[in-house]
Amino acid sequence: MKYVYPAVFTPEEGGGYSVRFPDFESCYTCGDDLTCAMDMAQDVLCLTLYGIEVEKGCLPEASGIKGIRTVEGEFVQFIRCDTDFYRRFYDGKAVKKTLSIPAWLNREAEQSGLNFSQVLQEALRRRLDV
Repeated sequence: MKYVYPAVFTPEEGGGYSVRFPDFESCYTCGDDLTCAMDMAQDVLCLTLYGIEVEKGCLPEASGIKGIRTVEGEFVQFIRCDTDFYRRFYDGKAVKKTLSIPAWLNREAEQSGLNFSQVLQEALRRRLDV
């Protein structure tokens, strides 16, 4: 799933930024510079949303930028994340599957030296368009 939520960036003394997401109670991060803070914001947002998806929790509606209070020096920026991409990148743990195929097909595949796991993954990716 793809999401967009607002984040508040607060400049820190000595450089860097703290980042908070007003729509989530415990979604904070920081970065040594603006680029790093943006990357970290995307990462923590994806981690937070992925956790909510796994637990089948309710996602809050994204606030509008105009309704978010800031103090001098702070700014609000929308952060986009894709939990499907995040899931594929971080949840690559192998899962054992048992399947049945005709004996003749098994012999042909083994004689050809096919890697069954690789063939199944390729077929699933094609079928799911991922």
